[in-house]
Amino acid sequence: MTIASVVLAAGMGTRMKSRTPKMLHQILGKPMVLHSLSSVIGFSTLPPVVVVGHGSEEVTRVVSDTYGDGVNFALQEEQWGTGHAVLSAAPMLAGKSNLVLVTFADMPMLRPETISEIIKLHQESGNTLTMTSVIGDVPRGFGRVLRDETGKVTAIVEEAVATPEQLKIREYNISAYCFDADWLWENLKNLKKSPKGEYYLTDLVEAAVTQGKKLDALVVQDPTEGLGINTRIDLADCETALRRRVIRQWMLDGVTFLDPESCTVESDVVLGQDTVILPNTHLRGSTQIGENCCIGPDTTLTDTTVGNDCMITYSVAEKANLGNHVSMGPFCHLRKGAVLLDHVHMGNFGEVKDSVLAEGVKMGHFSYIGNAKIGKNVNIGAGTITCNYDGILKHATEIGENTFIGSDTMLVAPLKIGKNARTGAGSVVTRDVPDDTLVYGVPAHPKERKE
Repeated sequence: MTIASVVLAAGMGTRMKSRTPKMLHQILGKPMVLHSLSSVIGFSTLPPVVVVGHGSEEVTRVVSDTYGDGVNFALQEEQWGTGHAVLSAAPMLAGKSNLVLVTFADMPMLRPETISEIIKLHQESGNTLTMTSVIGDVPRGFGRVLRDETGKVTAIVEEAVATPEQLKIREYNISAYCFDADWLWENLKNLKKSPKGEYYLTDLVEAAVTQGKKLDALVVQDPTEGLGINTRIDLADCETALRRRVIRQWMLDGVTFLDPESCTVESDVVLGQDTVILPNTHLRGSTQIGENCCIGPDTTLTDTTVGNDCMITYSVAEKANLGNHVSMGPFCHLRKGAVLLDHVHMGNFGEVKDSVLAEGVKMGHFSYIGNAKIGKNVNIGAGTITCNYDGILKHATEIGENTFIGSDTMLVAPLKIGKNARTGAGSVVTRDVPDDTLVYGVPAHPKERKE
């Protein structure tokens, strides 16, 4: 069984009132078109075809950056409706599959499980056309599903042309379909223009009924899957619904959220068992957190890896890597390239960038470490700063194991400090320091030996 997939992403989205193409507006950290694609790509035995139109170059670039050659594109040059949009994919797909899935990029809440149900129902029932619907109280501009006295679907009427009586219907078409491929491509060519001058894909339902073809509607039980996006209000509703869905699943998998409504966990984040997420915590991008951690409150981690048994409080990290048993905060900042190995502790208002802090390092509060390599069990006193930028270039600092850096030490890079060395409080270190040496002063100098 060969399955093709068409994702419609050509709409202008005028009600979004945005210079950004509608399909690139983000939900939970990803453009909505990528959410829609992720639901179908695992079922399509041919590369999915994304139909683009408004903002086609930008949409194509974003999708290609994620899926590469795994997705093809068809251009709908004129915006003549959804039926015409699907027909734009015909040159790529006609005659190449048994079934065709059609979904909409502005309906990012459909789950892969629902797509699987559509395909299963279509195959087992021998349908020519299988559609999806939800029962609800908020129409959101969707077409109404018309049924006869026996409950069989007879048509879909678009909201724009529905009668007052039809507008009272509470079953809404949510625009995910499975078609017999040959029937779809043949009948798309026979669609008639609507009063608005468009070719509606939904008119294929009435065509199938007229021809005596078998069709059915899968009524989706979770109404949030039927959330489509036409306005920024819809966008916010989808963001909230998807955030709740993701966090609920993590709670079922053994993660504690003290106040889930205040937290964000994006869809690619991975959380370990028995980790606790405190209020106002936001986990973004490809962040991964191990087991038995406590994260938050008021913490944001982006593309950051955290080991087991860590505690991060009132802090921010992006593109950082933390080992096991790391504690940091409150008010710490890890910038790109920060690596904290096992048992590192960072105190209040510490900042690290492009540096490695080896196992057991203790970094006092109000300190900045940049472009540095810090050895095991080093103590960095409060107020220590690596002066790594000379106005043109950044320079490295290297500190050996078991060294003690006194409070308010200025480390002027490039600089190497040996093992078991010490700096006095308030020192400005401008020259390399040998192993087992105490330096102090401005500029720092070694302690003189007594005869």
